[in-house]
Amino acid sequence: MKRAIAQTLIVVRKELRDAFRDRRSIYSVLLGSLMGPVLVGFILNGVADRQREVQDVTIPIVGMAHAPALVDWLRQQAGVEVVEGPADPEASVRGREHDVVVVIPEDYAKKFRASRPVEIRIVSDGSRNVTRPRVQRVRGLLQRYNAEIASLRLVGRGISPAVVQPLQVQDLEVSSAQQRAAVLLNFIPLFIVLAAFTGGMQIATDSTAGERERGSLEPLLVNPAPRAVIASGKWLAAALSSTLSVCITTTLCVAMLQVIPLQDLGIRFRLGPGHVAGLLAGVLPLCLLAPAIQAYLATFARSFKEAQSYMGFLIMVPMLPGVLSTVYPIASQPWMYPVPMLGHHLLLADVLGGKAPGPMVFVASAVVTVMVALALVRLITTLLSRERIIFGR
Repeated sequence: MKRAIAQTLIVVRKELRDAFRDRRSIYSVLLGSLMGPVLVGFILNGVADRQREVQDVTIPIVGMAHAPALVDWLRQQAGVEVVEGPADPEASVRGREHDVVVVIPEDYAKKFRASRPVEIRIVSDGSRNVTRPRVQRVRGLLQRYNAEIASLRLVGRGISPAVVQPLQVQDLEVSSAQQRAAVLLNFIPLFIVLAAFTGGMQIATDSTAGERERGSLEPLLVNPAPRAVIASGKWLAAALSSTLSVCITTTLCVAMLQVIPLQDLGIRFRLGPGHVAGLLAGVLPLCLLAPAIQAYLATFARSFKEAQSYMGFLIMVPMLPGVLSTVYPIASQPWMYPVPMLGHHLLLADVLGGKAPGPMVFVASAVVTVMVALALVRLITTLLSRERIIFGR
């Protein structure tokens, strides 16, 4: 037993040394680790910047003199600046000189005094996503003014405003702020799971299909070491690289969430050491399974390029639960947690939402994942004993 462990460690060291001499392996680990956090930071910072811009909005108004009371009311609102509108509102918005323009008709005062509805136009470009928050803010301000004037008119006629509001809808939110924030940040588990697949992919494919293509697999198998030791060493080397990638990605995601002004997005989110430990406990078993799957598929490939084509399809599998959950929310069921990849995504989402399941759920998920990984390593060992695999190039 000790001899087998020592031989396995020798293979692990050999594969890691060979891998990190190759710049592609280093780039693969770094790219898989940095892609998610950098993308998270870029997206959330951009959204936060747009939200801050919405707080301070400039409203160009055409026909300000026709509605002085409305203009004064707008100027009294926090973060609102009213300016004279352009001569051609539609051309100005179409030419992107202004994001939104409000047009007040000349008969505004006459219809207002007669308590008749006045048509106020909001000129905007719906194809520009960046302007939608400002347009919504302007529309919301006008709706507030409309509601206040309607209430004052009812009071002036001796009618209670409650008469026209037969229903008063009251929202009762049962979820916590952490859970609602986790729904908005559900792409973080996806990036962490992807890091488990991308981190060890280079080593898993190069140590199998790559060596088979170079012809170095045959001399390696001639050594007086069992096939299981060689297969286990290659698998563990890729698993260590995958673990390193996951740890880097998780650390950077946590650091990003500490720096990004989530309060500007209306998100109250706390991520402490317990959450980080839960994230790692939920995903680290996947660092054993992902390289096992990759090495098993790459063993069938006759060349490194062919193995990479297999990996292109394989990388779609861990993305499915994360992508589907954004379109069709997945209701967690007890049987889902032991399912590899689906269970890992659910565990990470639950940890982020502050409703992590009990320790036995983590144990069950880890046990099933490790058992599947060991079964795949056993299959790789069997493949390394076949002449068609060893000599077929």
